[in-house]
Amino acid sequence: MRWILGLLTGLVCVAAVHRAAAEAEIAVDLELVLAVDVSGSIDPSEAILQREGYIQALTSPEVVRAATGGPIGRIAVSYLEWAGAEHVRLVLDWHLIDGLPAAERMAGRLFEADVRSGQRTSISSAVMFALPLFRDNGFVGTRRVIDISGDGPNNSGLPALAARDAAIGAGVSVNGLAILNDRPGPFGYPILRDLDIYYEECVIAGPGAFVLVADGFEDFGQAIRRKLVLEIAGLVPRRPPVRQAAGYDCLIGERQLQEWLRRSPFGP
Repeated sequence: MRWILGLLTGLVCVAAVHRAAAEAEIAVDLELVLAVDVSGSIDPSEAILQREGYIQALTSPEVVRAATGGPIGRIAVSYLEWAGAEHVRLVLDWHLIDGLPAAERMAGRLFEADVRSGQRTSISSAVMFALPLFRDNGFVGTRRVIDISGDGPNNSGLPALAARDAAIGAGVSVNGLAILNDRPGPFGYPILRDLDIYYEECVIAGPGAFVLVADGFEDFGQAIRRKLVLEIAGLVPRRPPVRQAAGYDCLIGERQLQEWLRRSPFGP
């Protein structure tokens, strides 16, 4: 009888610990990871335009209104930058956004953080790095989303489809912002003109996932502001249907890199 009582007492204590941990988590409408491309195809001035776009978007009236307008009235946001498989960096850990002052605090810290670019492009590594950030982060969200922005396809690390499947398995949605840029990459590295279709077919994941397009880096600030409002509110943008590319090659980025390396003595 004593061991049974001891076992019951232990179970009660464990349940109490789990209940206390759950109660310690802050309920939010959305847990959002902003994952921003800083690969070699993005020059320093473009990287600054990206960073400024996020800073201005976070504190814009539209985004703050969306962040505080949900059933709970607050969201949690973190910010990472990525390039190749070995270059993914958490710039800002989770911040609670429950009004303009909180948004300004996060934007201020983002303004102070340095920008470190890297070689290659690993969308998959950004997603795989982001997924564990949702565990034991102190928040419990109605939705969990990774927001990927970039100007090229995956060419490093796991294939993009493998990361997309991992996100789906973890119950995390992935949205995309494809930056269309006609300028050739360093040393003549090729661009992917249908990057928006690549994101549609190979990157985004989860119910209601969507892709927006920025027409160059000058359009980035406006595009990211619109994208944040939509994903915070859980809406899907009105956008002309993307051509369904039957059999789209989701390894196009890896093939581009191998062909470029075959022709060029330089690394991207």
